[in-house]
Amino acid sequence: MTRRSEFPLLARNPGLHYLDSAATSQKPAVVLDAIREFYETSNANPHRGAYALSVAATDRYDAARRTVAAFVGVTDPDCLIFTRGTTEGLNLVAFSWGRTSVRRGDEIVVTALEHHANFVPWQQLAIETGARLRICELTSDGRLDLDCLASLVTTKTRVVAINHVSNALGTINPVSEIVKLVRDRSSAIVVCDGAQAVPHLKVDFDGLGPD
Repeated sequence: MTRRSEFPLLARNPGLHYLDSAATSQKPAVVLDAIREFYETSNANPHRGAYALSVAATDRYDAARRTVAAFVGVTDPDCLIFTRGTTEGLNLVAFSWGRTSVRRGDEIVVTALEHHANFVPWQQLAIETGARLRICELTSDGRLDLDCLASLVTTKTRVVAINHVSNALGTINPVSEIVKLVRDRSSAIVVCDGAQAVPHLKVDFDGLGPD
């Protein structure tokens, strides 16, 4: 039995070689079965009702949060917020925290490695607030230039947005080192896009240290 056989769509299309999982991944049967089983047996609004089905849905929802927390190295499951995806999560930070915390004259640091989801929201926030957007460049071998980053982070910096793994180049950034670099130079928050890291690396969010 191969891993391919665990994915119904791939099993039905033996000639298909699907290479777009970085954008939309195919789902294994165990995931599809779990979703169907929930909707057929336990579907109700969690945290919104005192009736038995709602309580059961709440228990499963909270259990899922604990499972995800353990998987990504988060000690306190209550720190996790479920969104529809990374793009929505990053926009949520930029346009909720950002609109109340970033002012004209502040600086926002992003990198040339970012997916648009971790670049455009900060670009738009800079336009909206009058903050200055600064971009950290790459080295000749496609790595984040940490000397460049160090020169960009100042007491004016309010947020530094980075990724853990580049969706385009596969570059793995030294997140904990970057967090220390930022902390040593400013009171800025560090926003880390971990979408490409979680499927491929053992991740310890608490150990990495971003906000």
